[in-house]
Amino acid sequence: MFRLLALLAAALALPCHDAVAQAYPAKPIRIIVPSPPGDGSDLMARAIGDKLSLAWNTPVVVDNRMGAGGRVGAEAAAKAAPDGYTLIMGNAGSHGINAALYADLPYDIERDFAPVTQVMRSPNVLVVSPALPAANVRELIALFKANPGKYSYGSGGNGSSAHLSAELFKSMAGVDVVHVPYKGASPALTDVIAGRVVMFIGNLPPAMPHIKSGNVRALAVTTAQRSALVPDIPTLAESGLPGFETVAWFGLFAPAGTPKPIVDKLQAEVARIVREPEIRERMTALGGEPVGNSPEAFSAIVKGDVAKWKKVVKDANVHVD
Repeated sequence: MFRLLALLAAALALPCHDAVAQAYPAKPIRIIVPSPPGDGSDLMARAIGDKLSLAWNTPVVVDNRMGAGGRVGAEAAAKAAPDGYTLIMGNAGSHGINAALYADLPYDIERDFAPVTQVMRSPNVLVVSPALPAANVRELIALFKANPGKYSYGSGGNGSSAHLSAELFKSMAGVDVVHVPYKGASPALTDVIAGRVVMFIGNLPPAMPHIKSGNVRALAVTTAQRSALVPDIPTLAESGLPGFETVAWFGLFAPAGTPKPIVDKLQAEVARIVREPEIRERMTALGGEPVGNSPEAFSAIVKGDVAKWKKVVKDANVHVD
């Protein structure tokens, strides 16, 4: 009898599920971007938003809420009504690293958001000064071990993905290299080229022109598999640090409590969009690869990132102002 009642309840719920999905969207959708116009999150939000607007004949507005390393935008999204009309294009910093860095976040990344889908992922890349006597990662680690504290690496700032990726490298390699924070990737790369710091681990796009010109030497990418964008560059995992993986990504979230039919409808449409040749080309230009995975798979990635960065922050005793 209980099983019969459960089956009946499930059957009655199906029309309701379909009705919720069919009625959505009935008004404009807002996509919050927790960073300035022109960066990766913003470009992806606008590309996806334009396609959603065309597909559903509904206005999709991008709302840049930058500040506090992504916390301003993330807080606004977390506190929005869970009805599918406010979304956020989060990234590995706003929805991964921040949970490890800040104990006083006014929201919980895992509790207060409903992952929709990871839109794009891209590798970070380890580059060194061409003058450094290290042709590969194993030689680089040997050089650092023979000269503890002598060399320094640059990052885009304290708590940035470049900073924490390098600290993970230091921990796994067992080396002592001094951190020099900069205000962004470009000045850090400039000083790698000049030899003021010897290493940088950061997003592929800003490093790519310098790799092609020979101003820096690329030793490895940070993804688990080689990148189709730079297939000749080995991974850190295959270069002596098995298990090493850091990924830059952008992904769509809704506030927690958003009805699952709406989350599923969004996921299906965005997954279709990222397979379009035009969107794939835009992602390639940004050094990325399309994903479009399930909410469950994306949720597992977020949880894994948060756990990884909490350990790195604790082990490296990282503090931010």
